[in-house]
Amino acid sequence: MARMMEMVRRAPVIGGFVQKFSRMLGRGSVSLPEFQGSASYWETRYAHGGDSGVGSYALFAAFKAEVINAFVAEQAIDSVIEFGCGDGNQLKLAAYPSYTGFDVSQTALANCRTMFSGDDGKAFKLMDDYAGETAELTLSLDVIYHLVEDAVFEAYMSTLFRAARRYVIVYASNSTEVEMPDVKHVRHRRFSDWVDAHESVAGWRLVRHLPNRYPYRGDYRTGSFADFYFYGRDPTPEGRPA
Repeated sequence: MARMMEMVRRAPVIGGFVQKFSRMLGRGSVSLPEFQGSASYWETRYAHGGDSGVGSYALFAAFKAEVINAFVAEQAIDSVIEFGCGDGNQLKLAAYPSYTGFDVSQTALANCRTMFSGDDGKAFKLMDDYAGETAELTLSLDVIYHLVEDAVFEAYMSTLFRAARRYVIVYASNSTEVEMPDVKHVRHRRFSDWVDAHESVAGWRLVRHLPNRYPYRGDYRTGSFADFYFYGRDPTPEGRPA
C-alpha cells in the first residue's frame, strides 16, 4: 500500500490526456425543467444533450484517470464497479481489466453502450437493476454531492461499500461548508462521517486522502472542491471480505 501511495503522489500528469479545455460545463448546462429530484435531473439533462460536466473532461478527467489507473495497476485490481458512470467520457481514459458502470439515467447508459460497443470488458446497468454484484474496487467519482435527497444518499453509500471486496475510492467534496444555494442539484456533505458511523464495524478505514491537484479557487473550470479518498479494509476477521 505504501508503495502504491508513493506512486500516486509522484506520478506526473500524462501529457497525452491533457488537451485544451474546449468543452466546459456549458455543454452540460442546458435549459431544463424545474428540479424534481436527483435521478430525474440527470435523466433530463442527458436526454436534452447535456453531459456529465466539467469534472469529467480535460485536466480533471486526466487527473482522475492518472490516479485511479495507477492504483488499479499497483494493487492488481481485476474488477471495477462504478456507481454513477455518467456519459462515459471519463471512462475513455480508464485502464480496468473488467468494468461495470451503473447509472440512474437510461439515456447515459444507452450512450455508453454505443460508445464502448466493441469492448467486451465493459457493461452498463441501471441503478435500479443492481442485484448484489461485487468487485475488488468500487468507484464514486463526482457523484456524492449530487445526491441531494437523504434517502438516496444513504442507499447509495450502503451499496457503494457493500459492493466492494477490497477497496472503495471516492472523489468528492467532504464538507458541509461549501455553499451553493442556487444550485439545486448539488448538496455538499461530510460523507466521511457516514462511513465512520456505518462502515467502520465492517473494517472499512480511510487509508489515504489525496488533495486535488487543481483545488477550487473561485472558478469551477480550473479548480475542483473534490479530493480523492481511498478506503480499505482492516486485516481483521470482521473486516475481511466474505
